Formats: sequence, structure tokens, C-alpha cells
Amino acid sequence: MKNILVPIGTSQTSHETLQYAIDFAVEFSANVFVMDVFSASSKTGSLANITEKIAKSSKERLREVIDKTEAKNIDIKIATYNGDIVDGINQIDKELGLDLIILAPRSNDIKEELYLGRTSGKIIKRTDIPTLLVPKGSIKKDFKKILVAFKSGVIKRHRILDALDTIRKNQNSKVNLLLVKTPGYTDEDLRVNTALMDISSNLTLTENATTYLGVTEHFKSHEPDLLCVFRRKRGFFKKLWEKTTISKSEFFAPIPVLVLSVNNH
Repeated sequence: MKNILVPIGTSQTSHETLQYAIDFAVEFSANVFVMDVFSASSKTGSLANITEKIAKSSKERLREVIDKTEAKNIDIKIATYNGDIVDGINQIDKELGLDLIILAPRSNDIKEELYLGRTSGKIIKRTDIPTLLVPKGSIKKDFKKILVAFKSGVIKRHRILDALDTIRKNQNSKVNLLLVKTPGYTDEDLRVNTALMDISSNLTLTENATTYLGVTEHFKSHEPDLLCVFRRKRGFFKKLWEKTTISKSEFFAPIPVLVLSVNNH
């Protein structure tokens, strides 16, 4: 794990998320990139000058956020982008190769009842980069127990599990699998990918109306430090991923959540 991206929004607690990312990066000897996006357009005057001024202001704001953290000898780089945040992230990924995105679930301008705000939801929905959702105010601690929850064990590309396996090895984590049989499941869904089985200690099967209800039921018994879920068109968050925001009544986790994109097409 070499490159970690931290998109910085307008939240007054952005430095807390960045500090978490720094503490996380220390354990992996990774680089941290802080990113801000802006939109510059002009009907009159020089667009280049306006863009330059806004970019300069954006970088100054990012430096202020960085100044509130303890860098711990981590190389923190600044990236700004004029345009859509997903386009900006994809461009950085193309240039550098991003291994992980770390962000808070909800921005400060979204109602408290939402778990995922518009920006965080958009990033997860429209990028395939592993994303670690870190609740505000979280302090980095070891992931001794990881719970991987899913409704289908079908994973056609093993590299999808790279981020999970890297974290497991680094943290010496115990990985527990939770396969939730939901209405309409198929026999194929119950065949768990061998690579996933290889990195886990045990597998629990449960029957629930949704994967999230299965997680809720078994959360206390597993006491995980990290919850890992898959984003795919048919699976966990199936309907949730169809929209940008996610309410806490639909999903909520008091611990960090690692979201892995599973595109089996």
C-alpha cells in the first residue's frame, strides 16, 4: 500500500480524518495525498487567472488543514482539481495509482440522519478504488478483528481482495466471514471464493431479509474493529448504491468500514 488519498471537504473536522490517514499511513510507510476540488468558470475576463487564484486559495486551505495535524514524517502531498471530484480522483489514480481512499462518511453540510453524504456517497458509487470510511473523531487503532459481510461469495477477480489482505497481514488481523442468505439467494451465492476463504478464520451463515440486518444481528458477537463490505450491482447495499446519500436507518456502523468494489462484468 503506497498511495493513500484523503479528499478534504469543508468540514471543520477535516484535520481529524487526515490525522487518522496519517496514523494509518505510518503503519504501511505510505504516501498521503490531500485533495480539494473547485469549480472555476468565467463569462468575462481571463479564466486562466481565475483558476490560478482559486487553485492557490484551495492549496492554502489544504495547508491549514495539514498544519493542524502531526505529520509523523509522512510525506503529505497536495492535489487540487478544477472540476468534478470523481474525475479528479480518477485522474490522480491514473497518474499515481491509488491503493486506498480514506474519508469521513458524511460532510458537515448534510443532515445528521445521513450516514453517507452526497460527496462521500458519490466517491464510493463512482470509483473502484478501495475506500475506508472513518467515523468522525476516530483514533487509529489496530484492526484485530475484521468482519467481512456479504450475500454472495462470488468474486471473479482475486485482486479485489488486495486491500483487505494487505491490512490483514499488516495488522495481524483475524478475519471472520458473515454470509447472509437473503430472499432469492442462489446456490452459486453460497460458494465462497477460495481466496476469501484462505484469508479468513471462520465462516458464519445467517438468514436475514437484508445483509445489513445480518450485520446488525451478529455485530456484537463478533465485536469487529473493522467492517468490510462489497459494492456490487447485486449484493450488499444493492439499493443503497443506486442513490448518492444513505440514511442511518438504512446503514450505520460505529467503526471504520472498508468498501471494496466488486465488478464481475
